[in-house]
Amino acid sequence: METLALYEKYLREISKLNSAVALLVWDQRTYIPKGGHEARAEVVGKLSTMAFEMAISDELGGYLEALEGQDGLSEAQRASVRVVGKQYRRTKAIPPALFEQYVIDRSKSEAAWEEAKENGDFALFEPHLTKMVDYAKKFAEYYGYEDCAYDALVDEFEPGMTCRELKTIIEPLREKLVPLLRRLTEDGTAPDNRLLAGSFPLDKQRELSLRALRTMNYDFNHGRMDDTVHPFTIGIAPGDVRVTNRFIETMPLSGLMGAMHEGGHALYDLGMPAEIQYLGLGNGASFGFHESQSRMWENMVGRSLPFWKMFRREVVDVFPQLSSATAEDLYRAVNVVKPSLIRVEADEVTYNLHIMVRFELEQALFDGSLAVADLPEAWNSTMEEYLGVRPASNAEGVLQDVHWSGGMFGYFPSYMLGNLYAAQLFAAIRRDIPDLDSRIAGGDTKPLLDWTRDKIHLVGQIYEPADLIRKVTDEPLSPSYFLDYIEAKYFPMYGL
Repeated sequence: METLALYEKYLREISKLNSAVALLVWDQRTYIPKGGHEARAEVVGKLSTMAFEMAISDELGGYLEALEGQDGLSEAQRASVRVVGKQYRRTKAIPPALFEQYVIDRSKSEAAWEEAKENGDFALFEPHLTKMVDYAKKFAEYYGYEDCAYDALVDEFEPGMTCRELKTIIEPLREKLVPLLRRLTEDGTAPDNRLLAGSFPLDKQRELSLRALRTMNYDFNHGRMDDTVHPFTIGIAPGDVRVTNRFIETMPLSGLMGAMHEGGHALYDLGMPAEIQYLGLGNGASFGFHESQSRMWENMVGRSLPFWKMFRREVVDVFPQLSSATAEDLYRAVNVVKPSLIRVEADEVTYNLHIMVRFELEQALFDGSLAVADLPEAWNSTMEEYLGVRPASNAEGVLQDVHWSGGMFGYFPSYMLGNLYAAQLFAAIRRDIPDLDSRIAGGDTKPLLDWTRDKIHLVGQIYEPADLIRKVTDEPLSPSYFLDYIEAKYFPMYGL
């Protein structure tokens, strides 16, 4: 098995380069001075190119060819050959010089997006976004696809998923979700959330977020939380997974729920054994599955009554002005359904509509029916059509997300799939842990973490998402669990 040993050593060397890049990117989006961006882009580009060249080398190709179909491999090793082999063929198709220029332009694009968002000026970002769209179109052609170019991009984040299949999920979901939303907002009585009005100091919000992460069993010996413009989680290396967050003085829930969301991602990464990660299986089953873990902690735990029965004492300790609020008061206050402009602030009911907006615009960009220059108006009109709200500025509209600045087209559908996976998984968890609510209310979230570690985290990317959801829940992905969850939670709360 000499070839296997050489293959595994080779993958570990690639991971070292990627670890260095991750650390530089984390710094770039947290602490780097503005004047350092241009030089940092060159360094990130160089290291990324070195990793890229290793990932498409004939040496790696030789190892993969020798190991494909070889007997005696473990399940994880076979999965590694499959997953790394697929990525090898995709990246092998891209000329190294093109990729190096792409990485450089991507770093500049992300920096331009930050400035554009701060000023609400789409014109500052437009030429960079145009480059990112052009790169994505070129990459799709290199990757190859059967139906449409967008399929080649979606498959990067959700293996096996296609535009056609997404439509079969989105269209029926929209048909049921829109009238459900209308019934809640028109016929129901919204909870009172006035207790959350006012000013909540940012340093106190940070403290509350840290307490929430500890409640989730996030290990600060293997991570940290820092401020950023757009929250993200990043794995530097096995045993080093960091979360970032943002805080708004008049929106205390934004930081708290953001911390729980990013904490869910971090728990997934920290739950994957180092040997799985060094085999190239450390990204999780898919981005949608990764999102299922963050949405589960943010919404199904963080917006549940059992959580607030437990966490109320932490809230009151940090914010004494809320001492008169009961757990029920806080629970109701965090579950107001209201169409809004910002995706990351959206409630559970409207969130998927934000994703549908982005999905349709991405399709239009790649089928040629929408030009980048026309994106702001298309965004505003679609938001008005789907959610009944229209952005007053590009900062709260087309510039609100970081993803497109990094060329991450095809990623947004994973957020919606994450909600659907989460609901189906949580139903299975409740069957397996009947006293889950009382455990959480008593301050014990460990049974939930243990279940997800055993069923999902430990296997990393060994299984594709369609196989894993069936393996864990005994059935394929079904949006009905999400709709059932929404109805069971919000109809009683809204008096329906």
